[in-house]
Amino acid sequence: MWNEGWMAAAAIAVFGLAGCVKGVVGLGLPTVSMALLAVFMPPAQAAALLLLPSLVTNLVQMRPVAGLQPLLQRLGWMQLGIVLGTLGGVALWGGVGSLPAARPALGLALVIYALWGLSGLRWQTPAPHQAWLGAACGLLTGAITAVTGVFVVPAVAFLQSLGLSRPALMQAMGLCFTTSTLALGAGLLWQGQGLGAQAQEMGLGLLASALMLIPALAGMHWGELLREKLSPELFRKLLMLSLLALGAYLCF
Repeated sequence: MWNEGWMAAAAIAVFGLAGCVKGVVGLGLPTVSMALLAVFMPPAQAAALLLLPSLVTNLVQMRPVAGLQPLLQRLGWMQLGIVLGTLGGVALWGGVGSLPAARPALGLALVIYALWGLSGLRWQTPAPHQAWLGAACGLLTGAITAVTGVFVVPAVAFLQSLGLSRPALMQAMGLCFTTSTLALGAGLLWQGQGLGAQAQEMGLGLLASALMLIPALAGMHWGELLREKLSPELFRKLLMLSLLALGAYLCF
């Protein structure tokens, strides 16, 4: 049996590892955390612990602030699409988990995309079409987020097609993930999800989640240092392998 001390130590190790993965490839903290935390605690408790580490590490990933304004100008329509798609999806389908078949279908799409990416094939979105395609991808990403809670498809694929440098790609993913997290949180609050009988324990849950920020941010820092030592080609392969692992996890 897991006692509270061992559970706390295990959770710290999980968030350290998940933060490191996010620092290297720019995504994966929710997936790694949920997959490993579910081994020794209920999913609802794991999701509560994940709340602040996920949001704050996404905000940290948006650094440097000086480069954020031109990125917002370039991806502004995409952010608007994410918000509208998420809120619209929550309104239409009732939020995360409402369509059980959506998660494995999304997982299959991720697997196919990751295998395509590992093949070495690439495409680039022409500059004149980036605004409207960004808005369309944002709407679709938001709709998928509303149903599955996963916000990497097709956002990451679109961002990769823009020909961004590695730091700019990491920052762009942080921006999109933060927008998705806030939009989904607003949508679920609007629908009243997560505010049931356990709402009285929200304060303790937020405190525990805040404490998990320490290992998550430390792991992310070490992951960022490791990322700087990777070649662009190795970084791309690690990103695709991470998406492949995420897709397989969603499928099964």
